Amino acid sequence: MPEQLNIWCNAKFPEPAMAKLRQGLKGHRLIEAAAASASNLDAGRADPQLEQADIALGQPDPQQVMQVPRLKWVQLTTAGYTRYDTGEFRTAVKRNGTIVCNASSIYAEPCAQHLTAMMLALARRLPQSLDNQHTTHAWPYLPLRGQSKLLNGQTALLVGYGAIARRLAQILAPFDMKLIGFRRRPSGDENGVQMRTIDQLDEHLPSADHVVNILPASAETANFFDATRFAKLKSTAVYYNIGRGTTNDEAALERALKDKRFAAAYIDAFAKEPLPPAHQLWTTPNCFITPHTAGGHENESDRHVEMFFENLNRFQRGEELIDRIM
Repeated sequence: MPEQLNIWCNAKFPEPAMAKLRQGLKGHRLIEAAAASASNLDAGRADPQLEQADIALGQPDPQQVMQVPRLKWVQLTTAGYTRYDTGEFRTAVKRNGTIVCNASSIYAEPCAQHLTAMMLALARRLPQSLDNQHTTHAWPYLPLRGQSKLLNGQTALLVGYGAIARRLAQILAPFDMKLIGFRRRPSGDENGVQMRTIDQLDEHLPSADHVVNILPASAETANFFDATRFAKLKSTAVYYNIGRGTTNDEAALERALKDKRFAAAYIDAFAKEPLPPAHQLWTTPNCFITPHTAGGHENESDRHVEMFFENLNRFQRGEELIDRIM
């Protein structure tokens, strides 16, 4: 018989997904945290019940995780893991023998599709057509046709080459674009995408048609895209961010768009969320906003539960876990 495990969870999935989780863990003890959150971006609070757990699912408090040596495995419900990515945390979980996984496999596909949708929408002038429908009901036949573009042959810089960028590169491959990826240490598994180190980015910015920011949050990436980098973009370029909001200098982005330094920006993540209703970016010309929805999809919670079950089976068999980061 498999060992019975104490599995703590502070993810507040919709009830159908929670029912699936409870049913699938009948051979184990599920500990549902009192302070559960429906948003997987929320930092979890310390919970005395975590001290009884062998496995944690959700967003456990990093400081508490370091102090619970009995934890064998932490399954995060986000692709990003900035609050856990510290030297102190890595040292502690290594000392304790705690495995840590994120959820990159769940979010690579929706984020890549979301980016592709926006790239195509902007190239084909769809926002302008929608604005026309909602306002003047004119028939700007010649201007919109003349301004519409093809992605074929254009250059896209993928800044932060992880799971999302890899999937985006696969989706964009049929458009015969020039794709260049940037990461700290290119590893040779980039599937035909030209790779550069992140410190080579600036020399490529002036030739880019699309600059896709998928950087994680860290001290090194804070305001990474600033006035100096925005000034390097050509006037027809489009800038996208579905990484972390702290990687944009939002004031510099606003100024650059108002000054028409480049053509447009699409932003899904902001330094402060929700973005305040009075924030200038809401009304900045050619700034297109989605409210941190790039990773969302209708079966998101079910996929978290299914991935957890897959990793739980692997864990019990002593196999490598999906999306292990520590």
